Amino acid sequence: MGWGEQPKSEVREQKSECGSGEVEIDRKALLSYIVLHMKSSTLTIRLDPDLDRLLTKASRRSGRNRSQVAREALRRQLRISQFERLRQRVMPFAEARGYLTDEDVFADVS
Repeated sequence: MGWGEQPKSEVREQKSECGSGEVEIDRKALLSYIVLHMKSSTLTIRLDPDLDRLLTKASRRSGRNRSQVAREALRRQLRISQFERLRQRVMPFAEARGYLTDEDVFADVS
């Protein structure tokens, strides 16, 4: 059973009282709606013409809207930055054990 799922016997429509009468609620659809409409924040950025053009091209090629492409690019860049910070913190320990390059690590784990 996955996250947010109920046993098959309980997935069918269930009745829930709402105000003046009873309303049938599909719990699976309700959970999907909640996940899709979770609170988010808005960021406004200025793009130079070249970056705007690149974003538009990437959006057209991928079939996703500009916001989706920008979110994914931002997410990827933030993960790369996080990796680089962690790498900087670990490097002194690695160097103390003789790991000076990526090749040193690969040679030892391959």
